[in-house]
Amino acid sequence: MPGLWGTICFLGIAQVFSFLFSRWNLEGVMNQTDASRPLNWTIRKLCHAAFLPSVRLLKAQKSWIERAFYKRECVHIIPSTKDPHRCCCGRLIGQHVGLTPSISVLQNEKNESRLSRNDIQSEKWSISKHTQLSPTDAFGTIEFQGGGHSNKAMYVRVSFDTKPDLLLHLMTKEWQLELPKLLISVHGGLQNFELQPKLKQVFGKGLIKAAMTTGAWIFTGGVNTGVIRHVGDALKDHASKSRGKICTIGIAPWGIVENQEDLIGRDVVRPYQTMSNPMSKLTVLNSMHSHFILADNGTTGKYGAEVKLRRQLEKHISLQKINTRIGQGVPVVALIVEGGPNVISIVLEYLRDTPPVPVVVCDGSGRASDILAFGHKYSEEGG
Repeated sequence: MPGLWGTICFLGIAQVFSFLFSRWNLEGVMNQTDASRPLNWTIRKLCHAAFLPSVRLLKAQKSWIERAFYKRECVHIIPSTKDPHRCCCGRLIGQHVGLTPSISVLQNEKNESRLSRNDIQSEKWSISKHTQLSPTDAFGTIEFQGGGHSNKAMYVRVSFDTKPDLLLHLMTKEWQLELPKLLISVHGGLQNFELQPKLKQVFGKGLIKAAMTTGAWIFTGGVNTGVIRHVGDALKDHASKSRGKICTIGIAPWGIVENQEDLIGRDVVRPYQTMSNPMSKLTVLNSMHSHFILADNGTTGKYGAEVKLRRQLEKHISLQKINTRIGQGVPVVALIVEGGPNVISIVLEYLRDTPPVPVVVCDGSGRASDILAFGHKYSEEGG
């Protein structure tokens, strides 16, 4: 492990963003402009050129997204040992579109679903065996409701094993995002936690300054809990003072999204309520994000579908050349705030990558961050 410490920084919150600015020499990339159009077009030609290509583009975009991206749904019921009325995928048995031939749901005298004794199997539920792919049925624009603001965000539901080149094509061609000069990937606790007011203020201002100055994309988990909520608060404060839009992309599991039924539809504009249900295990999306990629592995109420997809997308983006003269790719930095055991695993994966991804740990933010900082401190003292 000592060899890994060279690419991980343990900084006070005020130092974190100074690191982001000094870590790379980021040069702006001049945008190519189209040749000017002829000026002697007639009104008829202008209308024809303006309207018809737009219709063709819209149809092409819709058909490309439906051809390129898929959803996953559980199609084989395997009852959970903890709850016989619920499949191992997390959904209730009654919520499944169909049943497998090997599993039959019977009705008892009380009209309650139960499984026949012969149908109880020891087979373990798996994504590969018990889910089915079909073209995605959820993409378009979210209009967030409530909270005193009206934000919009692009979204798409995709299978968890979607190729990263397809996702990047979606982002740069269909969503028309420019490649970032820096990618900041924020990780931390999923459960809500408090930051000291001073710490929260410095974190928020520093993150926004880093993103605005470098033209960065910010990756988060997308939902309105934990560290993502703190990122959302920083973006909300920024939006109230400035018109500058920061590209913040939430990569979340489709199966944990509250009110996901409101997002069903192809190339649609959907209102989305941000009020969370305290009795639900699901969670709402954070309304301050500009885009969402919702990773679907056929499960409900479980995290994990987004992990591999997010990491592969980050890697693919890092290989894109933003400065062809010196062959510079998009630099990626991981920012760790608080967090649990899974965050420590994420940090280890970043450091073992080739080349290693720099990790900035916010010392003093709690839990995993403080444990990593403690370990780093005493490993240095021990030689």
